[in-house]
Amino acid sequence: MLQTLQNTILELIATGAPLKPTIDRLCVMVEDMVPEVVCSVVEVDAEGRLRPLSAPSLPDHYSQALDGIQSGPKVGSCGTAVYRKKPVIVTDIATDPLWEDYRALPLPLGLKACWSSPIFSQGEVVGSFGFYFRDTRGPTDFEIKIVTACTHLTAIALEREARVRERQRLAFTDALTGLPNRACFNARFDDMLAQCDRDWGLILVDLDNLKLVNDTFGHSAGDALIRAVASRTTPIVGDGKLFRLGGDEFAVIASLDDEGGLHTSAHAIINAMEAPCDCAGHVVHPSATMGGALIAPGQSPETIRQNADLALYHAKERARGGFITFQDGMGTAISERYRAVREVTAALAEQRIEAFYQPVVDMKTGLVAGLEALCRMRNPDGSITPAAAFHEATKDARVAAKLTRVMLDKVAADMANWSGMGLNGFNVGVNVSSADFHNGNLRNGLNEAFARPGASRERLVIEITESVYLDQRDRAIADEIGRLRSDGVKVALDDFGTGFASLTHLMSIPIDTIKIDKSFTRGVTEPGPSRVITEGLVQIAQRLGLKVVAEGVETVEQAEQCVEIGCCYGQGYLYARAAPFVIVTEMIRRRAFDLSMLQRSA
Repeated sequence: MLQTLQNTILELIATGAPLKPTIDRLCVMVEDMVPEVVCSVVEVDAEGRLRPLSAPSLPDHYSQALDGIQSGPKVGSCGTAVYRKKPVIVTDIATDPLWEDYRALPLPLGLKACWSSPIFSQGEVVGSFGFYFRDTRGPTDFEIKIVTACTHLTAIALEREARVRERQRLAFTDALTGLPNRACFNARFDDMLAQCDRDWGLILVDLDNLKLVNDTFGHSAGDALIRAVASRTTPIVGDGKLFRLGGDEFAVIASLDDEGGLHTSAHAIINAMEAPCDCAGHVVHPSATMGGALIAPGQSPETIRQNADLALYHAKERARGGFITFQDGMGTAISERYRAVREVTAALAEQRIEAFYQPVVDMKTGLVAGLEALCRMRNPDGSITPAAAFHEATKDARVAAKLTRVMLDKVAADMANWSGMGLNGFNVGVNVSSADFHNGNLRNGLNEAFARPGASRERLVIEITESVYLDQRDRAIADEIGRLRSDGVKVALDDFGTGFASLTHLMSIPIDTIKIDKSFTRGVTEPGPSRVITEGLVQIAQRLGLKVVAEGVETVEQAEQCVEIGCCYGQGYLYARAAPFVIVTEMIRRRAFDLSMLQRSA
């Protein structure tokens, strides 16, 4: 019988059966072997408190009464055995002082004696195995043999359970902060929604300055910043409600009465961020941007998270360092940008960003004088999406910077290939954004991309719009442009005439070329403001020694009128649409567009 008991329990442990059903089965089999006893097993927590695990023949209220009792020198048989770390035999509960405070529990059930043996694991007491008797007596030799086997089996089961719990803890815990991690958040969030018996809110927290701290002071300082934010936020939201999703992202699940409660929690977190903290010997001022969403009945987890994400995205654009709650209607414009960012990010990861080229033509001779590289996204089905369709994504600084780097690499590679074919003598323009100047990586990226043989930076033209310069209220961008030009790179001011105080930029920005916006090109064939302004711009640029390119040339009349007023270079559908490397290479080989053919086709 004892061998059968051991085999059965060991098989349950080996196959991963849950702890409580396993120990319940153990107790039932023991009681079948010795019907005159009642079996119970209690665990001991880290603070030495009793936690009933199994007592299939005792009523629930008995176990509930014992739950949480601190072990000690006079805590019945089980609590005293745990405290003494050795077996305790009480042959008469009614008179033994160990049961003085607890005898009202067993006596009404007809239990008159109790023998409890501590369960050891790695030298520590982890529980107690108890036999209750209906007579005033101690254990028999057979019962001693049973308990010896059972304490060993229970120890094995508890050790296995401890390992399982530790694996689960590690799987659901962020190693850096000790907070619950993304996997734990996903599980707990789904459980919370399944209950949905009260109002809840979700707050997403994004640290504003983690990358700057990492880049400036090193990752040890960044790690210290993350830990500081975790320690400051936890007391505000409560244990188990703050999660680190990874990187600079945190989430808070909060029980709320109304939307005001969501704002209260968020602004308490913001206030906690204000004080500077010591991060690996460096003084850092934490800052976080947050977005939140109230959880309405019937919403899916995906919808709630998306709403909070949209609110966070909106906050980054409109209230960096603050908090915004999702509102109906907020998602339209932001959703478009969010979608675009997601699609472009996927395209970057899957290397589906390509460089197409549109010729810049000498409109007097038809010769190809240069190219403008234009970003295109190849979709999974093979179709091509022009940059205008994912322009919203470029408003995200990180995405914009990544696109620029990819384009620089591709343009440099293509220029090297053309040079290898003997096709030289023309410039190639690449558009850059304000993000490329703000992150300080433009020159490094350019130097790395054009380090390859045959890729001449002297034939590269960096194209910027006036909005890039207006983004910076000091000389930083102008100085960076100056440094690029000193490296041999040419600079063009794109969409000229559409920005605020365009002419003043010619005095402050060191450039080589202006590209007149297509809105002026369209109106140049008719007498009026567009022609007058365009003619004036061309004359000013020529006197400043700047090259002038007319954008959006679509008709022969526009080209002829531009040449007449002194603008010799044009770019537009009259000559060619943007094309991939292979096609544009053939254009370069021909080097000229037949102007008479253009006249006839028009």
